Amino acid sequence: MAVPTNYKEGDIRGVDVSHHQGVINWQKVSASGVVYAYTKATESIGFMDSRFATNFAGMKSNGILRGAYHFFRPKRDAKAQAENFIDVVKHVEPGDLPPALDVEVDDGKTPGVIIKGVRTWLETVEQAFGRTPAIYTSASFWNSKLGGTEEFGEHPLWVAHYTDKPKPAVPKGFATFDIWQFTDSGAGAVNGITSTKLDLNRFNGTMDQLRKLAGL
Repeated sequence: MAVPTNYKEGDIRGVDVSHHQGVINWQKVSASGVVYAYTKATESIGFMDSRFATNFAGMKSNGILRGAYHFFRPKRDAKAQAENFIDVVKHVEPGDLPPALDVEVDDGKTPGVIIKGVRTWLETVEQAFGRTPAIYTSASFWNSKLGGTEEFGEHPLWVAHYTDKPKPAVPKGFATFDIWQFTDSGAGAVNGITSTKLDLNRFNGTMDQLRKLAGL
């Protein structure tokens, strides 16, 4: 079977974006049935995504539950990366999804170094915003590059797995997943986003559970 590149009936629809998606019409995105979205805020130290402020505001003004994520670079100081994210995002409000840490590159670092950095980022951001951050990763990366650590199982999991199976593979240490990024080839699936690449997500739960995750 082919890997799905569109939502299926009954999905609680989400997208995640960055400057790579260019200018987005969030009114049209909302009208397409998308109810939540993550946008890239920062990467490493000193980098802010050029579309973050516009995307973050556009989501909220169109009734989309919004979240911000940081692309983690294990070769850079984790506390400084967290402070970069905090400085850019500034606050997390009711209706905002948990801040998310994108863990998908190892920069040639050992599992111990990566785990220590992830721990530092999560703790620093949670202390700043009072919300338990989510982790974005894949089972294959997490299990191989972080040794399948079970230290972070209390964090919401946003898992990436492009498969025709009914559920994604879940990394070691997590009982289940909250959000499933099921494709990066969703171009054309959502009105208002015209880029040739688009990540699509499904929420693993009910709308009430999604609203609770967003602090409502």
